[in-house]
Amino acid sequence: MQTPVNLFKQALHQQHAQIGLWMGLGNTVTTDICAGAGFDWLVIDGEHGPNDLTTILAQLQTVAAYPGAHPVVRIPHHDPALIKQVLDLGAPTILVPMVDTPEQAAAIVQASRYPQNDGHGGIRGMAGTRASRWGRYPNYGKEANDQVCVLVQAETPLALKNLDAIAATPGVDGVFIGPNDLSASMGFVGEQAHPTVQAAIVDAIARIRQAGKAPGILMGDEVLARQYLALGALFVAVGVDSMILSRQTSALAAKYKDGLTAAPAATKGQVY
Repeated sequence: MQTPVNLFKQALHQQHAQIGLWMGLGNTVTTDICAGAGFDWLVIDGEHGPNDLTTILAQLQTVAAYPGAHPVVRIPHHDPALIKQVLDLGAPTILVPMVDTPEQAAAIVQASRYPQNDGHGGIRGMAGTRASRWGRYPNYGKEANDQVCVLVQAETPLALKNLDAIAATPGVDGVFIGPNDLSASMGFVGEQAHPTVQAAIVDAIARIRQAGKAPGILMGDEVLARQYLALGALFVAVGVDSMILSRQTSALAAKYKDGLTAAPAATKGQVY
């Protein structure tokens, strides 16, 4: 059996925009529903969602039934041991939050790479895990470095200051702008649409593209999401499972129950 090609990584390198959905409910039933919707990529959120290694594995297995849907696992922090475990579960792409320096980015890449015969590579430990289909991909140890996709999140003024160097880090395939945390860290809590925040996002997309890497973002406002795509963002998540369920159920109940108010739709600049 041949090590599968990471088609999501390939699409980013070929500058084909990928439309995604955030999954934070930690449930295989909702994952099954979302995976069949037609999105190019789906985030299994291990930072803010109620997920652990077992639930991440179950969702990876669920998404695998839908070849057109690519799973991206967001881990809660950049611990090399956790990166190794998530990759061993078979995650083809990892998303790492709160990366502020190129040194942190380089360490994440090292943790996601196997050592190679030329003495280069990384520090990922060798094992016959689900990632290699229990050893059934005989060349996985030699081929995985080219297929694992590493995405890092820039969410603070320090990250923006170091953005050029972070994006230029070898092995980093894309940089994801987190507008919610970014606006908060800039002093505009809950104000993703603030002109200062939006200017920073627009500038970040341009700088990431200039470095030859893929910019990404989560944005539930359609106007802004399309604007970011037009500016060159290549992986854009356009909704969150929990927010979709919350708003749609509230709206449905409000149609039939006096005194109920539907949850407000996302306004310009809101992430969800």
